[in-house]
Amino acid sequence: LAPGAMVDENSEIGANCALGIRSVVGKSCILGARCILQVGATIGADGFGFAPQSNASFAKIPQLGNVVIEDHCEIGAATTVDRATLGSTRIGQGVKLDNQIQVAHNVSIGQNTVIAAQTGIAGSTSIGANCMIGGQVGFAGHISVADGVKIAAQSGVTKSIKESNSTWQGTPASPLR
Repeated sequence: LAPGAMVDENSEIGANCALGIRSVVGKSCILGARCILQVGATIGADGFGFAPQSNASFAKIPQLGNVVIEDHCEIGAATTVDRATLGSTRIGQGVKLDNQIQVAHNVSIGQNTVIAAQTGIAGSTSIGANCMIGGQVGFAGHISVADGVKIAAQSGVTKSIKESNSTWQGTPASPLR
């Protein structure tokens, strides 16, 4: 544990992990073995859940789930992985997340996927295994991406990508032929 690293109650940290300066593992989150959290990584912050009220205000929806990060993952500096509303936000074995990435509540990222800096993944999105995602990619919520997909930097993914091992670019993202 580096200076200022914090682990909240009921969390589990696997063997041989390194938690960087000011990194946080929130309540009831699970970190597998041999994982690295870089400076300021936050695991298990509340997801962005608010319900509109009749008076035009918004009431916070309790975020009761957790985050599960499997073995051999690396989470970059100032990257946030939000806890699930219910259930778990899941990061698969061997995933590598660069700096300043936002992973929203109830997202699932398959094993050995790599994601470059400043990518934002909206809630309940599922990204397959062995994907390569460039920097500053934006994902709409409630979509899925097949295994082995490559997405070019600064693309906007607005719908599910069903073709495995395909390459996409642009906004809205379209297949590269």
